[in-house]
Amino acid sequence: MRNSALVWLSLALACGCGSDGTSSGVPATDAAPETTPVRECRAAPEVLTTAAGVRFVRTPDSCFDSITDFPYAPKHVEIDGLRQAYVDEGPPGADPILLLHGQPSWSYLYRKMIPVLVAAGHRVIAMDHVGLGRSDKPIDIGYYQYLGHINRLERFIGALGLKNVTMFCQDWGSLIGLHVVGKNPDWFARVVVGDGNLPVVPSGFVPFPPVENPDQLDATIVPPFAAFPPQQVPFYDADGNLIGGGDPMKAFATWMAYAMKSPKFHPAEVLEAMTWFPLPAAAGAAYDAPYPSREYMAGIRVFPSLANQLGGANQAAWAGLTKYTKPFLTIWASNDPGNLGSKAVQANLVDNIPGAKGQPHTRLPAASHFLQDDQGPEIARRIVEFIAATPR
Repeated sequence: MRNSALVWLSLALACGCGSDGTSSGVPATDAAPETTPVRECRAAPEVLTTAAGVRFVRTPDSCFDSITDFPYAPKHVEIDGLRQAYVDEGPPGADPILLLHGQPSWSYLYRKMIPVLVAAGHRVIAMDHVGLGRSDKPIDIGYYQYLGHINRLERFIGALGLKNVTMFCQDWGSLIGLHVVGKNPDWFARVVVGDGNLPVVPSGFVPFPPVENPDQLDATIVPPFAAFPPQQVPFYDADGNLIGGGDPMKAFATWMAYAMKSPKFHPAEVLEAMTWFPLPAAAGAAYDAPYPSREYMAGIRVFPSLANQLGGANQAAWAGLTKYTKPFLTIWASNDPGNLGSKAVQANLVDNIPGAKGQPHTRLPAASHFLQDDQGPEIARRIVEFIAATPR
């Protein structure tokens, strides 16, 4: 594999590192963006239980009522007694485009891409991982496992009977989605990755100190998103090299603890920090909408800590991915300071996956880690052209 140091350093996902090892974003003192909630959204959550005894909460539909730029009615697949939400737009008989988000976003991240893809005649499916978005949310952080997310994605694809899939994945959506591609290459007609990877971590290796007392609130943890203003500053020089130093491993460990334990943590601060353009207040409120209180947040709290479950998990899937000969495209952001945004991670995929050879790989200007929010229509346009140029 090209540059073997990337196998675990590329774990700096949503939390990018600036020259001082911190990330950009809103000040730590900023409160979560306020929606105009009705009582049903702010009311104490109702804890439900699956037949297997998994306790979970379900975000009230009223929490999403004020969102005006995501008009898609949610559908659901039940997996292990939990509703997994998704939107399904476009001609039902067309080959599907599957859009996979990461943490702490949800399918709302694809609001700028779905209209372009549907207008081009494609069926578009954007799924919410269990614990995120409109999907059910187990309240025990121990429920959430890296391989569990992979298993649910495989069962989701099977439940919908999806074939000849074009997948677009980013952030944790790539760690989950690329694993599934490596194991089940015949399910996919082509793959597009944006700022993502499939890290191969040695078996038994735990790259980060586990978060101690994970359910104990700690308001003293310094937010990783307080260093830079809403309009991002350039993190790369003219040659595309990251400016400055910093310790990405230390920064990611701080992000793990902050997401898990801080009462200040909310998704909009992460999306604001890791987008090039300032995030409108309404969009911030929409990213926060699935989580009206902390009881709904176990899934997004624990996601960064799943990095410690990668040891030995991806070797076989990566081996399968290095044999994937169908079309494989990378669309990267030019200003993602996290390791997933690096030129080296993108090159690692391009150099090792046969289907990537000769494809129009790119790094988009005016885009950061959540490039779908910054450049959604442009990404969708490139996917449409990619599909047209690589008929199956």
